[in-house]
Amino acid sequence: MSVRLLFISLYMTLTVQTAVCFEPKPLPYAYDALSPVISEETMHYHHDKHYVGYVNKLNELIVGTPFEGESLEDIIMTSDRSIFNNAAQVWNHEFFFEQLSPDPAVRPSGELLEAVTHQFGSVEAVRTAMDEAAVNLFGSGWVWLVVDDEGELSILSTRNAGLPMRHGLTPLLAMDVWEHAYYLDYRNRRGDAMHEMWRVMDWRKADERYLNR
Repeated sequence: MSVRLLFISLYMTLTVQTAVCFEPKPLPYAYDALSPVISEETMHYHHDKHYVGYVNKLNELIVGTPFEGESLEDIIMTSDRSIFNNAAQVWNHEFFFEQLSPDPAVRPSGELLEAVTHQFGSVEAVRTAMDEAAVNLFGSGWVWLVVDDEGELSILSTRNAGLPMRHGLTPLLAMDVWEHAYYLDYRNRRGDAMHEMWRVMDWRKADERYLNR
């Protein structure tokens, strides 16, 4: 290889490397680990097509902008339009995938259990309220269990790529109400999909998020 071709090759390699700021995170479990609640086919589409698509699009959009080289959280808090939508969807999906488990804790514990019982009456009441919020959310979006700076819990619904940090709240759990999260398995039965999702929702992750907020 000539010196000129070597230089061009190195330049292109460095350009690609610097342009890619974010890498997709692998699932913390096998694709079929959550079946039958969430099928292997759904997880492949959800993670490999939708989530990875958001990562790739975000990397493309931020090249040559002030957001290049910033953290995902900083981009979310200061961007808008397409950059915000893709950055927020990257964050939302990583948050969502991390809270699912083939061996979940079905109830919170410790301080979070006390807070849930104090404000909602029971864990079952939280689940019912989040299920209802998901069914009643028009279009696509997310339903969150959140906590504010005073330690008060509440349920927040956000449309499209919306997320709690833009409302000054800390998320503890999320329900993905985009059709790609459930349609292959449940078709238009959104309520059934949300109800079944609790079988793989790991409250240990919510406990951790509550204590580390």
